[in-house]
Amino acid sequence: MAFLTIDSVKDRTFDAIVIGSGISGGWAAKELTDKKLKTLLLERGRDVRHVTDYPTTMMSPWEFEHLNQLPKAFKDANPIASRCYALNEDTTHFFVKDADHPYIQDKPFDWIRGYHVGGKSLMWARGTQRWSQYDFDGPARDGFAVEWPIGYHDIAPWYSHVEKFAGISGNRDGLAQLPDGEFLPPHEQTCVEKHFTTQMNKLYNNTRPVVIGRCAHLTKPQPIHLKQGRGQCQHRNLCQRGCPYGGYFSSNSSTIPWALNSGHLTLRPHSVVHSIIYDEAKGKATGVRVVDANTKQMTEYYARIIFVNAATVNTNLILLNSTSRRFPNGLGNDNGLLGKYVAFHNFRTTISGEYEGYQDMTTDGIRPNGSYIPRFRNVFKQETDFLRGYAAGFSATRMTYNDTAGIGEDLKNSLNTKKYGNWRVGSHMMGETIPKESNFVTLDKTQVDAWGVPLIRTNVGYDDNDEKMIKDFHEQLTEMYTAAGFKNIQTHDKPDKAPGLDIHEMGGVRMGKDPKTSMLNKWNQFHNCKNVFVTDGACMTSNSTQNPSLTFMAITARAANYAASEFRKGNL
Repeated sequence: MAFLTIDSVKDRTFDAIVIGSGISGGWAAKELTDKKLKTLLLERGRDVRHVTDYPTTMMSPWEFEHLNQLPKAFKDANPIASRCYALNEDTTHFFVKDADHPYIQDKPFDWIRGYHVGGKSLMWARGTQRWSQYDFDGPARDGFAVEWPIGYHDIAPWYSHVEKFAGISGNRDGLAQLPDGEFLPPHEQTCVEKHFTTQMNKLYNNTRPVVIGRCAHLTKPQPIHLKQGRGQCQHRNLCQRGCPYGGYFSSNSSTIPWALNSGHLTLRPHSVVHSIIYDEAKGKATGVRVVDANTKQMTEYYARIIFVNAATVNTNLILLNSTSRRFPNGLGNDNGLLGKYVAFHNFRTTISGEYEGYQDMTTDGIRPNGSYIPRFRNVFKQETDFLRGYAAGFSATRMTYNDTAGIGEDLKNSLNTKKYGNWRVGSHMMGETIPKESNFVTLDKTQVDAWGVPLIRTNVGYDDNDEKMIKDFHEQLTEMYTAAGFKNIQTHDKPDKAPGLDIHEMGGVRMGKDPKTSMLNKWNQFHNCKNVFVTDGACMTSNSTQNPSLTFMAITARAANYAASEFRKGNL
């Protein structure tokens, strides 16, 4: 029997364990297995295989019972999940239902989740912009959060590394605040977007650029993408269903199959991570406790390296629940900062308008992208009464309608004939929120979920800086719209729209130079537990204005290669 026990432990022992199979977890698995480390990838949800498990991807609208709309009963049962832009009848199987994994909102917070292999990499909006040195310098320069332990020069080679593999469409715009990358051919702006770009460059002397968005789509696949088994983007704009062509980047179509093909990856779905095991005698973590999602039985798995990539809130939850005599308040939490300084992107407000020009033009086809207004406030100097700034999406499409006049055959003919109105323009703000101690997550002291893990409590909200930023966005974009000749300009704010729907929550396990004021070092290791790495959104010291996923990928690739090197040296 003793030999059976030894064999059992051996079967559950790996070089590395990665918790979470989303964007960052998939990259950790790829990089570690590229270095030939025997790696276990844990996912709390079910398996989703590329192509095979995208059940709605080729369905037409009339094939859905409710024409791809969410029925009232579903919305009533899932008020939080139903607020997500990507949740319709075609994607209900990819979103966590409100009752499936409850949490406690001390302040309103819409927690959007995807519990399956690939996580939210299947449903993400695919915006991929690099950070600039101005973003990394922000905390030290503006006096918020703590100083980043890395800068653009540290991460730039890794941006290139992940961009080439993932496939990023974009244009080389030569902007200091939005560094260029390794781009596939860009999508095209509509004629009104080009008009807006030209007018802004002329009126603001190139200080308020408008560019085509940068996104993770294969506009022209390269050999590395074909080697992954992926094909060209078909511009169907049904990405959240899962792309059978592999036209956009996801863990399911790219990093996970790549890692599995190496022969060094073991993928284990239905594995809810309870906590990380810390060995006081060894002074490091030795493994993880996993609850089987179906049987509720707990099993321990062991490794010399552990990457925590469960997505920001769940990563904080796991670490807070990883208590020991050495770390009674959560793994690595000597300074009491674990779970604190959570930040997000403020998507609360939009602005719309119309343009009466280009009446001889319209759009053709479907473009899974739009234009982008990089941050132009407080970039090179402090110029407002609020800290940091905002970026914005921008799009222009031709309005269509049907004439409902007439009766009988005249009405029928009118309804069958599409008519064109003015061009509609719109922007949504993506504001940088300031990490602060009063924005935090913690564990409930008494309530647990179905797997025996404490429920998470969210205490995250807006502040006066956010309100000032919204006011400035309205003023500046109204001025810009007016200057471009747009009419019927309207601002839209939803003060009751809770944080979370941006799905860009970050922080709680922030990087920094000083163990007294941060949790992780420049390699994303815990200051006081060197073999545990955190490289998803939880590690972020601040959150910039750019979409964060590309930075998660680059940070993960960098940390994983460092971890593999240290493993080979015997330092982990």
